Amino acid sequence: MTGEKHKSELLDAIQKGLLAGAAVAALLIPPASIGARMPQQAARTGEPLAPDFGVSTPTDDVRTLAAWTLAAGDARGKSFIIVDKKDARVWVFAPDGRLKADAPALVGSAIGDDSVPGIGDKPIPEVLPEERTTPAGRFVAEMGMDTRNEDVVWVSYELAVSMHRVLTSNPTEHRLERLATPTPADNRISWGCINLPKEFYEQVVAPTVRTTGAIIYVLPETRPMQQVFNMHGADTPVQMAQQAGQRAPRAGRGNE
Repeated sequence: MTGEKHKSELLDAIQKGLLAGAAVAALLIPPASIGARMPQQAARTGEPLAPDFGVSTPTDDVRTLAAWTLAAGDARGKSFIIVDKKDARVWVFAPDGRLKADAPALVGSAIGDDSVPGIGDKPIPEVLPEERTTPAGRFVAEMGMDTRNEDVVWVSYELAVSMHRVLTSNPTEHRLERLATPTPADNRISWGCINLPKEFYEQVVAPTVRTTGAIIYVLPETRPMQQVFNMHGADTPVQMAQQAGQRAPRAGRGNE
């Protein structure tokens, strides 16, 4: 009987140990985000980095640019954000290429990839309809403030182009409704800034820029992507945008 009792106590201890281990593991592993498209990526050992889109389906341009960014190391260890103007969508990636989340966006009402000289110093009423472009290119993201005393992510301070929460100050523009429609056909409405859903900006974009820094790639719509980002060879890297210190709010710009 003594042997049977010892065996029973041993099995009981093992079972309790397994249960305790499972409980600890449950505390250490966070629950999955509800409703968010934030795929998990397996650890990579010695393999080239490749973008992980999870359940999301990007356009060919987004897929190509994300793959090139990782292969070339162009984001310099930062997170990176891709703005697809033609599809009116923004994609946010961790430094290892894992997609954190994507969301619809509102972009400049005018088709084009360049900003006119001096556009950053023009008051909004003086910006002509054909000048309301979201410029294409590679930019270093910066946190900043606008004249409404709200935080924004500067795409280009000099060009007064930022990412921010969708503006609803002009009800006739129906910006929230435009974001909610299933196609990008009505997402061209801003003066050049990139309007984002409030939750996406506050929970994904701004924390990413604050935590790891980010490179922003705005895909072109009138020029070849390979030309805009110098994707033809490792000997012609894209010129790094200049990091800036504290930025004063631009008068009436950067949030439009």
